[in-house]
Amino acid sequence: QVQLVESGGGFVQAGGSLRLSCAASGLTFAFAYYGMDWYRQVPGKERELVAAIGGGGSTNYAGSVSGRFTISRDNAKNSVYLQMNSLKPEDTAVYYCHTKDYEMNYWGKGTLVTVSS
Repeated sequence: QVQLVESGGGFVQAGGSLRLSCAASGLTFAFAYYGMDWYRQVPGKERELVAAIGGGGSTNYAGSVSGRFTISRDNAKNSVYLQMNSLKPEDTAVYYCHTKDYEMNYWGKGTLVTVSS
């Protein structure tokens, strides 16, 4: 059974930094083969893609976070990370880790990030 467990959320002032972590387990194949994503969602809005990293390490970012957020992975630890710098109040959201296994979507339970102005 695939499990994604996020950690690292919290409360931070604008301009501050946080590092989110996501640990994966139960994947069918080696973790290194999987693309991993970070999404975020605020109440009343759709979940949006924040950053993605391919199995080969290629990355992609939403325009709103490009230059401030960095996604990375440690295949030895079955983990993906999201380093968030220069945080803004509009970054406040629940952040979710996501992957696909055999075309099925898997999500973590999310971790709340609150940025105060």
